Amino acid sequence: MTLDNLTSQNGEWLSGSGPQQDIVISSRVRLARNVASYPFMSKANRLQRTELHRLVRENLLQAPSTGAGRTVFYVDMEKTDEIDRQLLVERHLISKQHAAGEGARGVAISNDEALAVMVNEEDHLRMQILRSGLQLREAWQEADKLDDLLQQHLDFAFSQRFGFLTACPTNVGTGLRVSVMLHLPALKLTGDIEKVFRAAKDMHLAVRGLYGEGTEAIGDFYQVSNQTTLGRSEEEILAEFNDVIIPRIIQAELAARQILENERPLALDDRIGRAIGVLKYARLLSSEETLYFLSHLRLGVVMKRVTGLDLPTINSLFLQTQPAHLQRLLGKQLEGDARKSARAEFVRNKVGKNNL
Repeated sequence: MTLDNLTSQNGEWLSGSGPQQDIVISSRVRLARNVASYPFMSKANRLQRTELHRLVRENLLQAPSTGAGRTVFYVDMEKTDEIDRQLLVERHLISKQHAAGEGARGVAISNDEALAVMVNEEDHLRMQILRSGLQLREAWQEADKLDDLLQQHLDFAFSQRFGFLTACPTNVGTGLRVSVMLHLPALKLTGDIEKVFRAAKDMHLAVRGLYGEGTEAIGDFYQVSNQTTLGRSEEEILAEFNDVIIPRIIQAELAARQILENERPLALDDRIGRAIGVLKYARLLSSEETLYFLSHLRLGVVMKRVTGLDLPTINSLFLQTQPAHLQRLLGKQLEGDARKSARAEFVRNKVGKNNL
C-alpha cells in the first residue's frame, strides 16, 4: 500500500454505506497518548523526538492485530513532499499542524484508511479510527483495542488522579475526542443552522469546518466534537454523542429537508439545477466553489430529486477535486487558472457522463 493507492481509492469512511449516511458522512474516535519516559513534544529536543519516532513507529508496524487485523503502512513526514502531506490532510489522515510541523514525525495508516496514528504531533500518539456513517461505538471498540495493544509495549503517561496526561489540558482524562462529520445543507438553506450552533455552544461542543480546527464549513460540512474529557468516562461521552446530540441534529436536518420539499420545492430544485449546470459546463472552478455545488448535488441525490449518481461517486469527487488530489491524479503541479481549468474539466468528465 502506498500514497499512489490512496489517490485513486475511497477510504472506508467515504463509502457512503454506514448508518445515517445521507447526513452523517463519518464518525471519528481519537485517543491522545504520551510515552511516560519522554517529555511532551513542546519540551522534547531533537534527539528525544527522533528516539520517540523510532520507538513508536516500530511498535505500530509490529502490532500483530492493529485495527482488527488490518495491514498498516507508514509515512515518514520528513521524507514526504508538500503535495503528499496535503493529500493526507485532505483525506483526514493527518492534521494541518502535523503536515506543517518539523522534525521526526510520521503517520501509520491502515489499507482501508479506517485507522491512522499520528506520531509526534501535539502528543506522542494520536490514534484515530474513522468509520462511514454514524458508528461511534464501533469506532471506539477498535480504538480501545488498539490502545490496549500498544499499552503492552509502551508505558503511557497516566495519573491516578487525572487520568491520561496530554499536552493540551482539554484532553486530560480519557484523552478521548469523538467527532462526527455532518452534511447539513437543508439547515443552511432554511436559515436554521445558527440554532444548531447555539445549541452546540450551550452543550460545550466544538463545531468546525471540513478540516477541523481553524477551518470554515465549506460545502455545508460540519464537524461536531466534544471539548472536554476530564471527569467523564468514555461511555458517558459516547452515549451523549451517539444517543442524544447527533440524533437531534439529524432530526433537525430531516425536518429542514421536509420543509424544503413541501413548502419550497421550486427553490430546492432551482438550487440543485444550478449546481448541476455549473458542474457540467463551468470552465474554471475553485475547490471552494466545487464543494459548494457538489454539496447541493449531493442533497439532490439523497432526496431522490437527481438520478444517475450515487453517494460513493459524489464522495470521491469531494476528495479528487481538492488541490493535492487533483495534481496527483493529473501528474503535475498546477497553480491559479490552470488548476481551476483542470478541476472544471475533471468535474465535467465525471458529472457530464451521467444522465443528469
